[in-house]
Amino acid sequence: MPDCKDLTTGGCQCGAVRYGVAGPPLEIYVCHCTECRKQSASAFGISVIVKSADVRLINGELQHWSRLTDSGRRLDCYLCAQCGSRIWHGDKDRNETLSIKGGSLDEPVDLATAVHIWTRSRQSGVIIPEHADRFEEEPD
Repeated sequence: MPDCKDLTTGGCQCGAVRYGVAGPPLEIYVCHCTECRKQSASAFGISVIVKSADVRLINGELQHWSRLTDSGRRLDCYLCAQCGSRIWHGDKDRNETLSIKGGSLDEPVDLATAVHIWTRSRQSGVIIPEHADRFEEEPD
C-alpha cells in the first residue's frame, strides 16, 4: 500500500480513528432508506464503495456492531470506539469491498455520478438530479 501521503484519508468526529484508502471509489451511493437517515442524522446517507484491500486503519480502535437489513442481509457496522462515529460497513477481513461512510472522508466526494437508492423512502423536498441512476429499493 502507498505511503499515507498518497491516500484518500478520513476519520471519526473526535479524531481518534484515522484511515486511508489507496484506490478510487468503485461506486458511490446516496441512500434514502430510513436506516441511513437515522445513522447519518440527515436526509440520506452517502456510501463510497472501495476495495477492502485498499483500506488501511492508520490509528484508533473500531467497535463492531451488526444488524439485519430490510433485504434480510446482515450488515457489519464499524464505528469509532471513542465517539461512536460510523466509519464503514463491511468486514475488511471477509469482504472484497467496504462501504466507507461519505461523511467520514476528509474531502467530500463528488455526488454528480452517485446512484440514488431506496428512493421510495426519499424525504419530501430532496431533489434527485434528473440524470442520476435511481432505484426505488436496493439494486441487485
